[in-house]
Amino acid sequence: MTNKQLIDIFSEIAELLELKNEDKFKVRAYRDLCRFLSGYAVELSGIYKDSGKKGLMELPHIGEGISKKIVELFETGKLKYLEELRSKLPEGLINLLEVPGMGPKTAMALAKKFNIKTVAELENFLEDGRIRGLKGFGEKTEVKLLKGIDIYKKGISRKIMGEMHPVAIKIIEKLNALPCVKKAVAAGSMRRMEETVGDIDILAVSSDPKKAMDLFCSMDMVKDVIVKGEKKSSIFTEYDIQADLRVVDEDSYGAALQYFTGNKEHNVRVREIAVKKGYKLNEYGLFSANGKKLIKCADEKMIYNKLGMQYIPPELRTGSDEIKAALENKIPVLVEMKDIRGDLHCHTKDSDGANSLEEMAEAAQKLGYAYMAVTNHSQSLTVARGLKPDKVKLLAEKVKALNKKEKGEFTVLMGGEVDILADGSLDYPDDILREMDIVIGSVHGHFNMDKDKMTARIMKAMENKYLGIIGHISGRLINSREPYDLDYTALFQKAAATKTAVEINCQPDRLDLKDIYVRQAVEMGVKLAIDTDSHADDQLGLMLYGVGTARRGWATKNDIINAWGLKKVRLWLDEKRK
Repeated sequence: MTNKQLIDIFSEIAELLELKNEDKFKVRAYRDLCRFLSGYAVELSGIYKDSGKKGLMELPHIGEGISKKIVELFETGKLKYLEELRSKLPEGLINLLEVPGMGPKTAMALAKKFNIKTVAELENFLEDGRIRGLKGFGEKTEVKLLKGIDIYKKGISRKIMGEMHPVAIKIIEKLNALPCVKKAVAAGSMRRMEETVGDIDILAVSSDPKKAMDLFCSMDMVKDVIVKGEKKSSIFTEYDIQADLRVVDEDSYGAALQYFTGNKEHNVRVREIAVKKGYKLNEYGLFSANGKKLIKCADEKMIYNKLGMQYIPPELRTGSDEIKAALENKIPVLVEMKDIRGDLHCHTKDSDGANSLEEMAEAAQKLGYAYMAVTNHSQSLTVARGLKPDKVKLLAEKVKALNKKEKGEFTVLMGGEVDILADGSLDYPDDILREMDIVIGSVHGHFNMDKDKMTARIMKAMENKYLGIIGHISGRLINSREPYDLDYTALFQKAAATKTAVEINCQPDRLDLKDIYVRQAVEMGVKLAIDTDSHADDQLGLMLYGVGTARRGWATKNDIINAWGLKKVRLWLDEKRK
């Protein structure tokens, strides 16, 4: 049983307990565990196999009660507690709760009064307009739930990239461990670092394709072998996503990687240019016009070079204007992982994090960072154990003591993720904000404002001279919650004028700022911060996904404040406070 399956089970338990109006701290315990597991790279099944129940209980959020449930799941594949909870609720209720925007009370009413058991039945019910006649419901509920069903359908067909990327890495590592495999890499939408992926495409060069295919089709994660061939095989994994492996000749590797990376529009345009240059381009290589002479392309960069283009990074191969820019040598040098100097949005167990300040700092140093910011939640967000002012001061003392111990070799910035309240004010008074090195302002409530009001709310927050970064600006949760309706042009104008950075949140279900708005922000002179919003030390590795989003938005090292040295970051933050 995988971590992903455990998350699904414990998320369902939290939902069911909430329906029963159980103690909120009990519900929170399960949600905290799910949040921890969503960013935890090690499978709990492996820990249990090596160290038993004791090993599980050494992890954050896993006490005696939860550890027993995990062991039961590993040993039997079932959980009696969950079955008991389900048995006391109307049939189909859990299916309805999977629809974004569906609250427990609404789901209960629909299941009980109308015997609705499936999302398809719910969709028919809504399209017939029958919900409008119910007391307490109306057209707004109908529109919201139909939109939620649309999101639900997309979520079934396309998975969150950051959740599937580790699956692809596992497959690639297993293939690359074979002596006969010279190289194996991800292609397709995953290599383009799109926010969602329909499947996992892997390309490999191997001296023994049969051995590569045998391994690929016999991995533990394989649920079903769809097709097994000499050069291509497809499997369906236990993660409910298809994975395809293609083995190509080394001479064709560059052409194949180029072909299987770009989207349809990009590849059509590249092939058109090849024809104009007197070539024929396909997945097997670059040929002369008569189709006889193969121009060896072991490196995809050679393809673009032969066609008179600047190399186009995978993240930009979307069929927009990247080819025109490449022909004019105007592709910028995009930000890379190696450019990142620190992480400016991290939580500790002082609020809702899983690790201590010292543990988070140690993990950041292991990544080679020069600094990190501790940014726990503010007082209004009680569900996340937001800090009261006295707790902020205590944490500041801990930060000061840790920095003294580090002797300048690594620096922790004292900060906070401070709620932007409904009227645009911040959740702490200025005398508290003044003592923080960095302040992130985020919306965590009153989500249903219209476009003008939500835009005005965030713009007002930017006017506070202590606010350095706007966190996860759109509030979206991919495949789960739609973004707020915002006037991005107005927001970016305000951000540039007030010297406020906008965050690219690396959490896989956020990736917020979206890539198209990253590019707009860059073009309007707005500085960005790529932050992991880590709630556990192993989530610091999520930086990869934020960097991918930044690259899709054409961002360079200079556009990203945490790609700067600490001295420059401090000077930039201080400039606004003057």
